[in-house]
Amino acid sequence: MSQPPLIEVRDLSVSYRFAGQQTQAIRGLSFSLQQGETLAIVGESGSGKSTLANALLGLLPGNAHIDQGELRVAGVDVAKAGERARRALRGRTVALVPQDPMVSLNPTLRVGQQIAEALQLAHGRRYPALDSEVLELLAQVGLDEPALRARQYPHELSGGMRQRVLIAIALAGDPRLIIADEPTSALDVTVQRRILDHLQRLVAERGISLLIITHDLGMACDRADRLLVMKHGELVEHASPRQVLWGSQQPYTRDLLNAAPAFVPRRRPGPPAGQAPLLRLSNVGKRFALPGQAAPFTALHDLSLDVYAGQTLAIVGESGSGKSTALRIALGLEAPSEGRVEFAGEDVTGYSWRAFRPLRRRIQLVQQNPFAALDPRFTVFDSIVEPLVSFGLLKGEALEQKARELISRVQLPVQFLDRLPKELSGGQRQRVAIARALALEPEVLLLDEPVSALDVSVQAQILALLEALQRDLGIAYVLVSHDLAVVASMADQVLVLRRGEVVEQGAALQVFSQPQSSYTRELIAAIPGYSRSVLPVAV
Repeated sequence: MSQPPLIEVRDLSVSYRFAGQQTQAIRGLSFSLQQGETLAIVGESGSGKSTLANALLGLLPGNAHIDQGELRVAGVDVAKAGERARRALRGRTVALVPQDPMVSLNPTLRVGQQIAEALQLAHGRRYPALDSEVLELLAQVGLDEPALRARQYPHELSGGMRQRVLIAIALAGDPRLIIADEPTSALDVTVQRRILDHLQRLVAERGISLLIITHDLGMACDRADRLLVMKHGELVEHASPRQVLWGSQQPYTRDLLNAAPAFVPRRRPGPPAGQAPLLRLSNVGKRFALPGQAAPFTALHDLSLDVYAGQTLAIVGESGSGKSTALRIALGLEAPSEGRVEFAGEDVTGYSWRAFRPLRRRIQLVQQNPFAALDPRFTVFDSIVEPLVSFGLLKGEALEQKARELISRVQLPVQFLDRLPKELSGGQRQRVAIARALALEPEVLLLDEPVSALDVSVQAQILALLEALQRDLGIAYVLVSHDLAVVASMADQVLVLRRGEVVEQGAALQVFSQPQSSYTRELIAAIPGYSRSVLPVAV
């Protein structure tokens, strides 16, 4: 006799009520998940993925309502069960690995205390082997020096380490199912691969089921036995990865596949012969003193780069490679320990903040998280014109006209000028951040992971916008990204950093088609879906 499914969802519909309005989040969804199976639910923001995860955990908010259907987890209909029955499922039967480890972990408690709390909830307050089990879980999820990690606070760990701590907390109750909600969206590509490899290994060893919620179709195809593709709360495709990649008949799934940046290095001529770089870093190094340490920490060593008008230089590397330090030095927010920084032929190495300020009209930054980068109290109009007001360039009707021009340039309606950031989607907020960066008509834009927090189709829109702006305005870009498919689609030149040192540098087509460094080859091999792609050969 076959084993019943661990999860069985039949004709499920969920809606939200707000201000007298009802919004349908899930419509007539049906699927099942067997013990030991890995299932990926793929879709963009608003597709119903997170609503489904919260429903499985019995954590739907008060304004959510299950309109119809069954939602069985280990035989228990969560839709009709009371709070006590739902609480008994959490941790012991179903565990969650949330998306953002910095938000999900308590910053005031040591890592070991937080894992211990999960163990006590699962096994009782008088759990005898508590301390040794904490260390065992830290070791199981692949953290070195478990005793040291247990004493550390979340801010003392890297993003990948924090994600492993969340996996340890999820494993504390020895669950039968782990729900991983966008588990690697903010991590570097090689860290993503290590986290997912380790999670899958643990799942296989323990016979656990894994439900991956993601907008990354390439990662889902790499990792799942089956895929559910959702759009606006409805199931549009239910198939194996091979069927999705090679035989999908659904237009929405094909759109998702087409929207993902393909790993195809761009073929464009370099800067005209004799053209001087706008931005040049020559043999730049940066060291930081560490409390209690005699030797300083070297964040950058002997970095040299040139940035030309109308061209894109991409800086690639894992967390801690020195990418952000390089950007801060280029912006004049950090002084190099050695080497020289030149802007438009002018040596600005020793400039004070006041001396560098006029140059900030010519070099601007677009940050990674558009919601954090925009003041939540400012309207879109206030955010866009803030640089112009700060430099005292325009006022009155001229300021309003400039705001209308800028918002139109980033392809948003003029009516959005009166909105607050919370009233915009992630892609719309990033467009506002780009409009603000363009307000001073800069010659160089520094792009710090500009699309990493966005759905794949929104990513494609923002990348197309940046491409059009560069073509129309001749702006130079310095792109920092861990997504090599994005880098390949945008970059003319690529610089690969590892632990503060340059390991490879050159034209994008050359670096990606014929990488000389084993580290660059490792980065390329770690791209989700890369094994199914074809890399063009340099000509």
